[in-house]
Amino acid sequence: MASPVPDGALGELGRTGGGAETLALLVRDQDTRRLLLLRAVLDAADAADPAVCSAERKARLREDWSLLAEADRPPRPGAAAPPSGAHRRPPDAARSLRAARSPGGALSPARARLFHPLTGPWALSCLRGLDDRERLPGARDEHAARRLRRDLAHFSAVAAVAAARAGIPFAVRLTARAGVLTLPSLGSLHTAAPGDVPVDLGHRDGRLTFRQPGAPDVVVHLESGIGAWSGALAWTSVHALPGLLPGAAPMPLDDADPYRAAPGPRHRTLGAPATLDDADCKRWLQAWSGTAAALRTGGEQRVDEASALLRCLVPLERPPGAGADGRDSCSATRHEAFGALLASPPKDAVALAATVVHELHHAKLAALGDLVTLHHAGPEARYFAPWKTVPRPYDSLLQGVYAHLALARYFQRRALVTPPPEAEYAWSRHARYRAQVAAALPALVASPDLTVPGRVFVDEMTAAYERMAEHPAPRDHTVRAQAYVKAARALWTQRHAPALPRPKG
Repeated sequence: MASPVPDGALGELGRTGGGAETLALLVRDQDTRRLLLLRAVLDAADAADPAVCSAERKARLREDWSLLAEADRPPRPGAAAPPSGAHRRPPDAARSLRAARSPGGALSPARARLFHPLTGPWALSCLRGLDDRERLPGARDEHAARRLRRDLAHFSAVAAVAAARAGIPFAVRLTARAGVLTLPSLGSLHTAAPGDVPVDLGHRDGRLTFRQPGAPDVVVHLESGIGAWSGALAWTSVHALPGLLPGAAPMPLDDADPYRAAPGPRHRTLGAPATLDDADCKRWLQAWSGTAAALRTGGEQRVDEASALLRCLVPLERPPGAGADGRDSCSATRHEAFGALLASPPKDAVALAATVVHELHHAKLAALGDLVTLHHAGPEARYFAPWKTVPRPYDSLLQGVYAHLALARYFQRRALVTPPPEAEYAWSRHARYRAQVAAALPALVASPDLTVPGRVFVDEMTAAYERMAEHPAPRDHTVRAQAYVKAARALWTQRHAPALPRPKG
């Protein structure tokens, strides 16, 4: 059976690159998986015991699905055109849910919502709640039941946004959670009463009307692309940055979606999801405005991959103890939220560009791993990674080396094309990242657990690492970087080597 990833694409990705067709392959596969995930949610809800998902809730899910499907349907011949201006639907945007994407790449309003990165965490949360094996008696079960009700109710908001963007008139009842009703990509309504509050929502001609008990109606007008405005203090529109390139769609800066935070305890190096004020938005805008130019200094491919893969930014607070250990920023990606980049406020455009390069290579490798098995290594944490103080499993080591290799290549290219002092900083970053890769890459190469595609991928990583020697960093940067890695290895060995399991074979 032919591999779903051609050898040429595998080689491009191993070199931390990826042409338009290769990146499109990753995107198409992730989008298809999102549709399958949604189908799994609907099937699980339909099959669930009434005690888990009531008949009323099942009927509502079917209604929401019908509204979503209508938002994805091509305009009927002779149908009235949608209103002009900001409320007008792009003429070729609507397509059937049976196809992943239109030939020209345009997304229907329905697909724009389903493929939004943060729809993935919502769908997975629904599946966990619908799984009977996850349910336990007592208070924990009641908490899970309440969470599931909120999760399934969120589908109504997703369908309503898609229908509004498609210009479809409708009237639905939604439920605010903890006094806030969030419409993804539009904004949030803060209800007059606290807790879970019923809100009636109607849409016609690009105007949304919210009606709730004991409060005046709130009227909201759709913006073109992202967001919606209102003169009511109860409404807060979502934030958006300009497109990465001229003519590109705005980039959501999402500080409102209820699924932007991963469930469970937060990693100690990550800040909490942030709620932005005007000063925060200005800081993001200043850095983002120069990000395309900063990416381009690392090669045009860095701009291309950001344009193809990045779909939204999720702002985080600065990490706990920021600055105490020289770390003043944090960032992350989530496998279930393909296209989202989570990050604390960037220092400047170069720092944000480096974060984009770093995190998009985690996303590229995770998407590739969904298509093809690269290794069969187990979860044992026994590998040295100079950027971590604890042993890493093989898969985590592969992820780390891949992202650091991309950063080493990015900063080398930047060092070669920028004047001092930018070049000096870039050389120092390149030397540090390349030395870190040099210390960890041999463990990847020597593994007997690599599959045939995995061997091709790691061999291409090795070739990309070796080619960087054609333009070495100044000696002082190289010496400092090697000394740093040597000290990190000595400390790591002292702490962990005696307790590590012996390698296989």
